[in-house]
Amino acid sequence: MQGASHMLLEEPLRLASVLAPFKPKVFPSLTKIVGTLGPKSHSVEVIEECLTAGMSVARFDFSWMDATYHQETLDILRKAAQNVKKLCPNPALQKSDITTRVGNMMKLMASAIMLDTMGPEIQVHNPNGGAIELKAGNHVIITPDLSKAPSAEILPIKFGDLAKAVKKGDTFFIGQYLFTGSETTSVWLEVLETSGENVNCLVKNTATLAGPIFTMHASQVHIGLPTLSEYDKQVISTWGSQNSVDIISLSHTRSGEDVRELRSFLQSHDLHDTQIYAKVENFEGLDHFDEILEEADGVIISRGDLGIDLPPENVFMFQKTAIQKCNLAGKPVIITRVVDSMIDNLRPTRAEATDVANAVLDGTDGILLGAETLRGLYPVDAVSTVGRICAEAETVYNQPLQFKKVMRHVGEPMPHEESVASAAVRSAMKVKAAAIVVFTFSGRAARLVAKYRPPMPVLAVVFPRDGSDPSKWRSYGTTQARQCFAIRGVYPLMGSTDEAETGGLTKEEYGIKLALNYGRSVGIVKPFDRVIIFEKIGDSSVVKIIECGDS
Repeated sequence: MQGASHMLLEEPLRLASVLAPFKPKVFPSLTKIVGTLGPKSHSVEVIEECLTAGMSVARFDFSWMDATYHQETLDILRKAAQNVKKLCPNPALQKSDITTRVGNMMKLMASAIMLDTMGPEIQVHNPNGGAIELKAGNHVIITPDLSKAPSAEILPIKFGDLAKAVKKGDTFFIGQYLFTGSETTSVWLEVLETSGENVNCLVKNTATLAGPIFTMHASQVHIGLPTLSEYDKQVISTWGSQNSVDIISLSHTRSGEDVRELRSFLQSHDLHDTQIYAKVENFEGLDHFDEILEEADGVIISRGDLGIDLPPENVFMFQKTAIQKCNLAGKPVIITRVVDSMIDNLRPTRAEATDVANAVLDGTDGILLGAETLRGLYPVDAVSTVGRICAEAETVYNQPLQFKKVMRHVGEPMPHEESVASAAVRSAMKVKAAAIVVFTFSGRAARLVAKYRPPMPVLAVVFPRDGSDPSKWRSYGTTQARQCFAIRGVYPLMGSTDEAETGGLTKEEYGIKLALNYGRSVGIVKPFDRVIIFEKIGDSSVVKIIECGDS
C-alpha cells in the first residue's frame, strides 16, 4: 500500500487533470477487452465499431445457441475485421509499398478467437418458455424427472445425482441470467431435505424465471459431471477445429488435471497451438489455483460464480491474490463482471467504474464483457467506456513497484531470456521510449517483455517458422500472432520471410520498418521518438535503441 500511495502523491497535478477537457487517445488502452458476441453484436456494423473501440478478443459462448449460429457470427466478425482499417487510418502516411502491405495484413487480424466451453453446467429446461413465479417462503422440488412440467412447485433438471451431492442447508441459485445480481430474475433456494432423487427447497426470495433454459448453481457443492463435457468435446472437435480457434476458455476449471485433459484432447485433434485459459469460478478451482496456474496458458477470474461460492467480503481478496500470482508467473489474467449495469444503461455506476480501474491497478491483462456486448443495449459504448477507464487507470499504475516484484520473484541468477526482457523494459523506461519492438516466432518473447509491465505498447512482429505454409500465413495470420491480442500492451504484426514481401531487406530491417510504419500510422511513434528493439540472434537475445526519423 505504501508504494501505491507514493505513486499517487508523486503527481500533485493529477487531481486537477480530472477537470480538464477529455482528449480522445490516439491508441487504445494497454489493457485488453474481450467482447462476447451475440444477438446485439451480430452485425458487421456493430462488430466493426466494437473493434474500432478497442475490442481485441472475440468470445463465443457455447453454453447457449448452436454451432451454426456461432459460425454465422464468426463469419460476420471476419468481414468486419476486413473492413476495419485499424492500421493505416491516415492516407498521408501510406507512402511506401511496405506500409500498404502492413495495412492489408493487419485488417485480417483484428482480434483473437476465444471458444468458451459450457462445462458441468446444470440447466432447468422450460420448453414452453413461460414465466415461472416463485414466492419467498414457498417450497419447490428439484427433480431429474424431465417428464414433469416446470412450475412454481417443481423444476426438472438434466442431472440425476443432485440429491446425492447436497445436504440440508446447502444453497442453489437459479436464473436465466443467473449472475447479474438482479434479484427479480434469479432465485435463491435453501435445501430442506432430499427424498430419493428429488431435493426439496425453501424459496428465499421472490423472483420470476423466464426463458427456455435456466442455469442452476449449487454453492460449494461438488457436482459429479466432467469439466470437459461430451458436448464441449463435440464443439471443439468440429467448430473449434474447423476455425483453428486461438484460445479455449475452460469453464468451471477445478484442478490442474482438467487443463491436462483438455490439452491432451486438443493435441489429439491437431490443435497443438490452441491456448487454454482456465476459468476459475468455484471453490474447487480456488482451492487448486496454484496447480491450475501452472498448467494453463492464462486464467479468467469469473467473478459471477465466485461471488456465489465465496462470501462477498472475500471476493476482492481472491481477485488481488490471483492477479498477483498470474503477474509473477507471466501468464495473462482476465477479469469478468465489471459493468453489468451497462446491459441496460449507457453509463456504468460509479462503483463499476472504480472496479474496472482497480482491476487495472491490480495488474489485470484484460476485462471480459459478457452480457454487456452479447445482449446489452449498448455494446459499443460498453467497450469504449471500459477502454477509457482502463487507459486512465494505466496512467497511475505503479509500474516500478511491479517491476521490482517480478525481479524479486524471478530471483538470481536470472535466466538469460528473463534478463534481456527485463533489460528491454528497463531501457525503455530510462529513455522514455515510445514503444518496444519484439521479434518472435511463438509469441513467448512478447509475453516475457509484457511480464515486466512496460507502460508503452509492445509491438510483436511475429515471423512464420521455417517451413510453414506462406499462403496460410498470409490468409489471416497464425494462431501465435492472434494470441498476443489477449496480453496486456502487446499488439501483433505479421512478419514475412518471403523475399517478394520483404523487398530484399534483412529480417531485422524488414521487421523494424514494419513496426515503425504501424506505430506511425496509429500515432504511437512520432518523429525523433526512441524505440527499443528486442530480438533473438542465434542463441543470444539482444536489446537495441533506435531513434525514429522524421519520415
